[in-house]
Amino acid sequence: CRFLAFDFDGKEYTQEELRGDVAAIRDSCDEKGISMAVECSRSGKGIHFWIFFDENIPAGTARKFGSSLITYSMNKHHDLSFKTYDRLIPAQDTIPKGGFGNLIALPLQKVPRDQGRSVFVDENFNPYADQWNYLYNIKKYNLSEIERFIRELSPMGELGILHKDTEDEKPWESKKPTPDITKHDFPEIVNIVRSNMLYIQKEGISGTALNILKRLAAFRNPEFYKAQAMRLSTYEKPRIISCSDETEQYLCLPRGLEDEIYQILNDNGVKIKRSSKTNKGRKIDVVFNGELRGEQQQAAEALLAHDNGILSATTAFGKTVIGAHLIAQRKVNTLVLVHRTNLLSQWKEQLNKFLIIKEEPIAELTPKGRKKKKSIIGQIGGGKNNPSGIIDVAVMQSLVSGEKVKEFIRNYGMVIVDECHHVSAFSFEKILKTANSKYVYGLTATPTRQDGHHPIIYMQCGKIRYRVDAKSQAEARPFEHFVIPRFTRFQKPAHRDDKWNITDIYNDIQNNEIRNNLIIQDVIDAVDRGRNPIILTERTGHVKYLADRLKPYIKNVIAMTGGSSQKQSRELLQITADIPADEQFVLVATGKYVGEGFDMPRLDTLFLAMPISWKGTIQQYAGRLHRLYEGKKEVQIYDYVDVHVAMLENMYQKRLRGYATIGYKAKGTPQPLEDVHSIFDNHNFFPVYCGDIIAAQSEVLIVSPFLSKRRVLSALNYLTATNATVTVVTKLPENYPEKDRAIIEECIHLLTQHGITVKTRDRIHQKFAIVDQRIVWYGSINLLSFGMSEESIMRIESVDIAAELLGSM
Repeated sequence: CRFLAFDFDGKEYTQEELRGDVAAIRDSCDEKGISMAVECSRSGKGIHFWIFFDENIPAGTARKFGSSLITYSMNKHHDLSFKTYDRLIPAQDTIPKGGFGNLIALPLQKVPRDQGRSVFVDENFNPYADQWNYLYNIKKYNLSEIERFIRELSPMGELGILHKDTEDEKPWESKKPTPDITKHDFPEIVNIVRSNMLYIQKEGISGTALNILKRLAAFRNPEFYKAQAMRLSTYEKPRIISCSDETEQYLCLPRGLEDEIYQILNDNGVKIKRSSKTNKGRKIDVVFNGELRGEQQQAAEALLAHDNGILSATTAFGKTVIGAHLIAQRKVNTLVLVHRTNLLSQWKEQLNKFLIIKEEPIAELTPKGRKKKKSIIGQIGGGKNNPSGIIDVAVMQSLVSGEKVKEFIRNYGMVIVDECHHVSAFSFEKILKTANSKYVYGLTATPTRQDGHHPIIYMQCGKIRYRVDAKSQAEARPFEHFVIPRFTRFQKPAHRDDKWNITDIYNDIQNNEIRNNLIIQDVIDAVDRGRNPIILTERTGHVKYLADRLKPYIKNVIAMTGGSSQKQSRELLQITADIPADEQFVLVATGKYVGEGFDMPRLDTLFLAMPISWKGTIQQYAGRLHRLYEGKKEVQIYDYVDVHVAMLENMYQKRLRGYATIGYKAKGTPQPLEDVHSIFDNHNFFPVYCGDIIAAQSEVLIVSPFLSKRRVLSALNYLTATNATVTVVTKLPENYPEKDRAIIEECIHLLTQHGITVKTRDRIHQKFAIVDQRIVWYGSINLLSFGMSEESIMRIESVDIAAELLGSM
């Protein structure tokens, strides 16, 4: 590109804000000697800020320069909005699919110029007399000058220091330098008021310090970077998400950042004056009517040690029971927030079971003057609006009316958020930002979100105070956990072109008769062995198809989809619950239908009829099997691996990592096994894998798309120690960048020099090894190169799976 532009749209700013933001960036340019031009837009309501180049500069570099300039400006003008990062043109590195991306009108267009618009203006926003002469004399920059500016403007990265994601932080990675502030950036005493947010009085705090505090509540938006990497439009996807607010006197930050705020102030020797305006609630007479198990007690104590925080625990750990225990210990009126009506019913049932409440609901009259009948445990949502004011359970959607949150949520001393990972949704976040309860707790099985917005959860509910290890929970359950991979022959249909997107793939999977037949037969066989399966798919049409195919063979087949009404759902669940214990059944459902709160302990087998990839979804789906039930000795997940399609195979490899984290082992058959087949990671697979290779009797096949010289040299130690013939399949050297081809050819030569047969294929994606056509190592690890520590691989003994993988080549 030949220019960088900042597009300040007048529709989103007042004129005062607009000119203030432009002035902040202009001041930074003047300070650093950067030549720029400010233009009044064609409409006359917006302002464009231009920096010109005298050679073509990569769009990414230009944008990095713009971001660095914004970050530098924010350090002195903390009120500069994070939205400014989204004003940069060009907005993407390449032209996105299906269009030109974000565009900007060039200056000096005749018609608007004749009306005093589309012209360059001075620091007082008055037009220059000779526009073309002004433009001619503006300095233009080359690449080396822009790169120098980037280094000077942003020593801590072009976006500056943002919120640390404690879930993803890697201790071995180098830390960015700390910001340069001292106690002189603060007054002697900083006043902080604790309420629905943390209100920091700004008086006497420097712009630099306010900027650092403000950035505690801001983080990079993964959805923006994902869209950018996929060459999709980034429209309405902010680069940075900020959870802070500001008034004339106060900087307002989320309650979960209290420790980080105090650390910055303490590190700089600043005294803090704390005051609380939270609602301590009204005292209630309540007793816990139950007994916590050992680890449940530890989790409860960890939460009670703080006024806020999150319990991250697997399905069936007893999070609802712990919530009841918190109410009994705090003894203040409480609001429990859920996001689905079925969870509302479960919470009311569990609270009635585990709490003895010696209170009377708040008296309230009907329009006719009669006393309303109220339960001690009130309900808001699900067709009812009967709060008791003592303990209430509310569906979050019912607490928002238009743009406003209902004020009564400020009347409680404690808020408990069930499945709190939903808090990052904008309307749900508003509820927590309004609540001023002294105690705020979150409960969840999956604190990490697929969209990467989980920092919002920690900001609103606090840190994870106790985490239940999924593997240890699996070991503690009285049944085994197995994943059974079923390799399919599904591949791209001949009529599909190169634009075979995930929607097309799901359509083709749904309509693939051979793949569906495999699933149908596996389900029938499972039911014949006395199992109670659930089939999960992503398409409503697929639910109906599979259910209709199964009904002639299985007596009890129940189809459930997200489109069912609440009444229909309750009826279907009741029908399932009424099935006699000696009769098997099959549930066929969409994944969304059996989300949080779906409780059917008899389920022991899961069939994943369509591919998914995110580990959080795997945990949620697998959790449907983990409820305790008499006679349950083994839970099984049938996973259909579409090995002939690179995207789908990659999704399975992600699922494999998910299975490992929740304590599942792998096996090639549903029948009982004497040998344990494990899922390994990059750190622990090698000794077992190496032992299999050395002990091979006839032949070893290793399929590794990538090669590295170091790994090949290491592999020669065990590949030459076996009595079996060894064949390696890898990518053609031509598939690599030209600079890497010589190394790849050297690796191939090293292997062949030691008697190993090397076969090259064009753009292969599979990664596996087969020993004696029986032992299979399959996963995401490139066996003859290096990969990430998060990768996984499973070991299975199965002649059938070995044959299927050989056929995929």
